Amino acid sequence: MFLRFLGGAAAIAFSAGAAAADYSLTILHTNDFHARFEPISKYDSGCSEADNTEGKCFGGTARLVAAVEEARKRSNNAILVDGGDQFQGTLFYSYYKGKMAAEFMNKLGYDAMTVGNHEFDDGPEVLSGFMDAVDFPVLMSNADVSGEAMLAGKLAKSTVIERGGEKLGLIGLTPQDTDELASPGPNVIFTDPVHAVQGEVDKLTAEGVNKIIVLSHSGYRVDQRVAAETTGVDVIVGGHTNTYLSNTSDRAEGPYPTMVGDTAIVSAYAYGKFLGELNVTFSDAGALIEAKGEALIMDAAVTEDAPTKERIAVLAQPLDEIRSKVVAETAEAIDGDKGSCRAGECTMGNLVADAMLARVKAQGVQIAIQNGGGLRASIDGGPVTMGEVLTVLPFQNTLSTFQAKGSTLIAALENGLSQIEDGAGRFPQVAGMKLVYDPAAAPGSRVVSVVVAEGDTFVPLDPEKVYGVVTNNYVRNGGDGYKVLGVEGMNAYDFGPDLADVTAEYLAQHTPYSPYLDGRITAK
Repeated sequence: MFLRFLGGAAAIAFSAGAAAADYSLTILHTNDFHARFEPISKYDSGCSEADNTEGKCFGGTARLVAAVEEARKRSNNAILVDGGDQFQGTLFYSYYKGKMAAEFMNKLGYDAMTVGNHEFDDGPEVLSGFMDAVDFPVLMSNADVSGEAMLAGKLAKSTVIERGGEKLGLIGLTPQDTDELASPGPNVIFTDPVHAVQGEVDKLTAEGVNKIIVLSHSGYRVDQRVAAETTGVDVIVGGHTNTYLSNTSDRAEGPYPTMVGDTAIVSAYAYGKFLGELNVTFSDAGALIEAKGEALIMDAAVTEDAPTKERIAVLAQPLDEIRSKVVAETAEAIDGDKGSCRAGECTMGNLVADAMLARVKAQGVQIAIQNGGGLRASIDGGPVTMGEVLTVLPFQNTLSTFQAKGSTLIAALENGLSQIEDGAGRFPQVAGMKLVYDPAAAPGSRVVSVVVAEGDTFVPLDPEKVYGVVTNNYVRNGGDGYKVLGVEGMNAYDFGPDLADVTAEYLAQHTPYSPYLDGRITAK
């Protein structure tokens, strides 16, 4: 057995011993995979085959295939489920859309997944095609899809599967603000997660199902709220906030599982770096009486499945020329970590915002705003390939220029700072301005001061003055809650060059690039 716990497994036990009628189940789970079919580095970006051979890489579908096979051998009853966001994150998704995810999820033998917000990045059509291609149900309880012809009658709220002679109820959950985070279109109406989950629990219970698992792409905080405010949910498999739960690591955000009442919450970080393995025992009446396990790291100790690796190499061939092109060098790692770029100034945010502003400054643009959630990876020191840049900026966003009054920009910044506690992707990375904010203030009143570069100095932002601004087309059109820019922005042009190309060109112009922080975003 080549899998190993991170120092051992902890257990939450509700009663001593297990009666003969008790039912045991292993819940294997992933979340926020983001098209990381190939192994990743410690920075969650691409990892070379040479480094992989040396044991420096993590994850990749070939490791997951081997790990899941071994885990199933350890269990008498096992299911494999996913907490959403299989889509988006590497060139594989840009090129194949959902087809590659469908192929390998089928190979892995998933039993179900929930819809993540990124499953809507290319609208209902791509999600619908993905659902046609997979051999398992895709679920979402907290949305009305009856008005969307491509999803109506196809996207279920919950399902029942059987394992070991017992019925298991599975319920899907996605972010309530998916209409702000992705592109579901106007015909999908998202609703409150607690009410949606309870409705499905009641329905399943009435059908005689007494073991219920929620597949939630709503984040760790929302999962805890759902657990606290519903009855009948036994397990929540989480996603969305890339939360790492563990009983052994000091980097974990909480224990694995996190117990809220009698509900066990688990999450396995992201990018296939871990495989979650939760072993649960139910009484004959369906009560959860034991939950124990750990997020298992997919490091070099896990041998890659050779046929899977070979298949991925074939699928990578059309992408290799693009990915392998070296565009610049960086003197040290550029930090694009989610924990950095959604909480404060980060070196990747500075790079991308500087690149945006430099590209259009001659057009009279003074200010750049980039959502922290649009930065998807770090870049390690040394040569920088186009593939690495595309891993950081995979969304094919274009530069958007427009004009806005200072008061509009203050409102936009307040939106960007409104969900710091949740690690939301709307956090603003900026250039051409300096921002001081108070994270302890109520959302909507966190901006303390803003100054804008004018020549060689900075002057206070004038609420009545009209400024030239650049962002990406996603943000300019209201993504991540930036609706005010779409409503109040003037003279917008959303069809500039691709943001990844702009960033690669900027890196090339400044090679070797030296990442830096300069205090442009400061917490009071």
